[in-house]
Amino acid sequence: MRIAFFVNSIASEASFYTTTALALAAIARGHDVCYLTPGDFVLRPDDSLMVRATTIKTGKTKKSDAFVAALQGDQAEIQTIPIEDIDVLFLRNDPSQDADERPWAAHAGIIFGRLAAERGVLTLNDPEGLARAQNKLYFQGFPESVRPTTLISKSIEEIRAFIDAQKQGVILKPLQGSGGKNVFKIASSKEANLNQIFEAVSGEGYLIAQGYLPDATAGDIRLFLMNGRPLQRDGAYAALRRVPAKGEVRSNMHAAGTAAAAEITPEILAVAEMVRPKLLKDGMFLVGLDIVGDKILEINVFTPGGLPDIAELHGVDLSVDVIVALEQKVEIRENYAGQISNSALATL
Repeated sequence: MRIAFFVNSIASEASFYTTTALALAAIARGHDVCYLTPGDFVLRPDDSLMVRATTIKTGKTKKSDAFVAALQGDQAEIQTIPIEDIDVLFLRNDPSQDADERPWAAHAGIIFGRLAAERGVLTLNDPEGLARAQNKLYFQGFPESVRPTTLISKSIEEIRAFIDAQKQGVILKPLQGSGGKNVFKIASSKEANLNQIFEAVSGEGYLIAQGYLPDATAGDIRLFLMNGRPLQRDGAYAALRRVPAKGEVRSNMHAAGTAAAAEITPEILAVAEMVRPKLLKDGMFLVGLDIVGDKILEINVFTPGGLPDIAELHGVDLSVDVIVALEQKVEIRENYAGQISNSALATL
């Protein structure tokens, strides 16, 4: 089959990305891989949807560094093909990266993903579900028992009052964003620089203030869910502990966090089970949960990362399991000839 990976830009792809690991796993299983970016869709007057797909001329590249270098270099070529020539469109872009400088690009994956799904292309995660998850407000739709105490506001008076009510302090961050950008720990509403922090973060829109979880000093656990359940093979879970750098409150890899092995406890599995129904309803095939204790800090449904780190930590490449799941879905789609919706098929 042919799998198209939709990303923010090919120039910004890296060898350590989960998307790269998925692409290499697909190639190893004999599939064709191409990349698409926000500007690569063409809807023609006859209503045919075409894509400008970037492929590698040399074919099967086994090493991640060589693969990305080929994708970004002279070995890459662009072919304009009908969307129907693609079996799976895997939406792996981060809308927040384009929100400021290229707002038109932020939602291109969802917009054209819908059109692709209408034309019979398996599109994951389901674009209708992703449309509901374009900022962290999506998180508020999950059970209160798995969420930290949270306030969403642009009022500094509301935020000060919320901080005063939280004995352990709060984490303040923008409603729209990723990668740990503009994330601050506030211990007291009387902190001298609170106004400056508020101005910096609120410039991006609404703010989220969450009650601080002391266990977060040891980092959070990123756990992958596939088809609504923890991704695992023979007891090895697709999970890692993201340990923050010294003096950092953020455990994101982009913020100098490091990866360590994680123990998946019954408590963590219970948290994953609690969010499963909504993820299934929304057609969320591959998701990353960021967990501290029995609470979820974030749910990443666009570009959950960490599979290459997990493979290095555990010696198990669970990217392969993701590709196998795609193969099964494509077979189901062919057997049922369009009787199953994209959203339902996404999590079967």
